Amino acid sequence: MLIRLWDVQVRHGDDYARAAAEDHVRQVVVPQVRGGILDDRGRPLARNRTRLAVTVDHVALTRRRDGGRAVLERLAAVLGVPAARLSEQVRLCTAGVRPPCWPGSPYQPIPVAHEVSTRAALQIAERPELFPGVSAEPVPVREHPRGELAAHTLGYVAPSGGGDPASGIGLAGQEGLEARYDADLSGRPGRREVVVDTTGQVVRTLAATPPVAGHDLVTSIDAEVQEVAERALRRAVEGARQRRLPADAGAAVVLDVRTGRVLALAAHPGYDPDVWSGGISGRDYRELRGRLQPKAIQGQWAPGSTWKITSAAAAVKSGYALDGIYGCPGSFQVGARSFRNFRGIPLGSMPLSRALTASCDTIFYRFAYEMWLKDGGTKPVKRPKDPMQKMAAAFGFGKRTGIDLPGEAAGRLPTRSWKREFWRQTRKTSCKEAKRARSAYVRAIAKESCADGHRWWAGDAANFSIGQGDVLVTPLQLARAYAALANGGKLFTPRVGKAVVRADGSVVRRIKPKVAGRLPVPGKVLAYIRRALAEVPKSGTAAGAFAGFPLDRLAVAGKTGTAEAYGKKDTSWFASFAPAGEPRHAVVVVVSQGGTGASTAAPAVREIWSGMYGLEGRKAALR
Repeated sequence: MLIRLWDVQVRHGDDYARAAAEDHVRQVVVPQVRGGILDDRGRPLARNRTRLAVTVDHVALTRRRDGGRAVLERLAAVLGVPAARLSEQVRLCTAGVRPPCWPGSPYQPIPVAHEVSTRAALQIAERPELFPGVSAEPVPVREHPRGELAAHTLGYVAPSGGGDPASGIGLAGQEGLEARYDADLSGRPGRREVVVDTTGQVVRTLAATPPVAGHDLVTSIDAEVQEVAERALRRAVEGARQRRLPADAGAAVVLDVRTGRVLALAAHPGYDPDVWSGGISGRDYRELRGRLQPKAIQGQWAPGSTWKITSAAAAVKSGYALDGIYGCPGSFQVGARSFRNFRGIPLGSMPLSRALTASCDTIFYRFAYEMWLKDGGTKPVKRPKDPMQKMAAAFGFGKRTGIDLPGEAAGRLPTRSWKREFWRQTRKTSCKEAKRARSAYVRAIAKESCADGHRWWAGDAANFSIGQGDVLVTPLQLARAYAALANGGKLFTPRVGKAVVRADGSVVRRIKPKVAGRLPVPGKVLAYIRRALAEVPKSGTAAGAFAGFPLDRLAVAGKTGTAEAYGKKDTSWFASFAPAGEPRHAVVVVVSQGGTGASTAAPAVREIWSGMYGLEGRKAALR
């Protein structure tokens, strides 16, 4: 006994004393303030505000004889919620306890009500003897002073690794800029080391590290331009629906062609980002889910005739004369199939510029078919040149633009290798369909896909030339391509973030778009295409949409696109830049199932240009 006593008290006394102290030291997280997101003029798009939240001290509650049941019942009466709900919120998430429960430290205040009235807060504060361990204190929460504006671009914050939206602890950006720049915006939480007694009561603080507030993010988004774009897109969708078109989604993009900065990214339908404050129920989330996709960077549609700028550049590079005259018949024979012009209308002979202005399909069918034959046709040469596909890739299609937003889609650039891989993946299904399908037409198509689905047919080349078939692009990809055409060939990596700044306004770092590549197109060819597109609103396919527009004050160049979609109504596109002679910005609008490009997307683009430059009785959004 004496030897053991000596061993415990003398030989290992310090070790046991240290272990005993450590058993009673707890770490408590002190929440930090998240940085704001500002537009390019310093106007807040996302910021923090304070609201009254009710919290409960778990330790003080559990020390009550009844475990705090009476306190929770009185609190429930003040808050107007079931007492059982409060009991679930304050219990700790331990083994065997499923949410709802508190996943944080028992020594942190547990939020049980995220926003309460001043009257309720006073009832709690004035009667501490009835509400021991209960506090009503102001806490910071995320708010969006401009409502739905740029909601898809901003993203939202939510608990990460345990935490509660009202606590400010464990919050992380989940989408958009909140996610991409989370490390800058989030700051660092503070820490407190406290000593607790055997009952769990805090007896003293050993050390404390104050929280560090997050930095602010200044963006290139212009709030007024964003508002103009969202309003124009919404009106375009509503107008299409009045014409009994589904118009189920849409997007708009505004880029600075000289720098690659994003002025606006709009998506329809939108949503109120403040819905995330204080958490969201599963039911509300399911109802909201269809509105959450940032369609400007994730929506993918066939581009239709807006694609022809790449096909025209490829044709000239392949030897077709820039100043040549080409026939535009009502249809063109591609192999065994006749490919028709829009509505089968013949337009006679014309230069390449007019082929773009009037959007003649058959001229581009001819280019594609003859290029396909030069590559060997059904028996391709060892190394096909595939000039149209290579040119489209050089314009940035088929890969992500690299914008500083998460979840960007890559689009789809169909190539011979892509089609071969797709055939490998779908061959079994096609072969089964060839035997089981009831429709003779479906069986024939399936049989062809089963046996020869890996081949790059003449029809594939023809569809590719006018942005149909398997081609898919995002609105941002198309806007970037038109920006490169407008600025003389620079393909930028778009940027929304402009600078990270401290609370005092000093700059932590600047964010600059990079040049991702250059178009392999001579300057004179780009200038020729730009001049051709400048005629589209005057005498081309968008003349009706721009009738009465002051083109003498703002010369807009652009291209309509009407893309077919299997089982759906046409996708409406208009891609543009202005001023045509010295371009500053590119504007693209798409409306899914919105009809022709001239009837839906082009009027929306007109409205955006008018709002940006203060035309047609509107106040200028641009500085």
